[in-house]
Amino acid sequence: MKTNKLLGLILLIAGAILAYFGLNATEAPLEAVTEAVTGRYSDQTMWYLIGGGVSAVLGLVLLLKK
Repeated sequence: MKTNKLLGLILLIAGAILAYFGLNATEAPLEAVTEAVTGRYSDQTMWYLIGGGVSAVLGLVLLLKK
């Protein structure tokens, strides 16, 4: 397996894990209170969601790139 493909696979898996933790964090009771008061998720939850999405997309691009 080429280095780019291996790196893409690692990024895709890491992105999926980060997105999973981010989605679980959005359903936490404290996060629900924070969202109700401020109208948005906490910074840590947003970083999990954004980082997971970007990492997954980059991983997918590296896997599909020839």
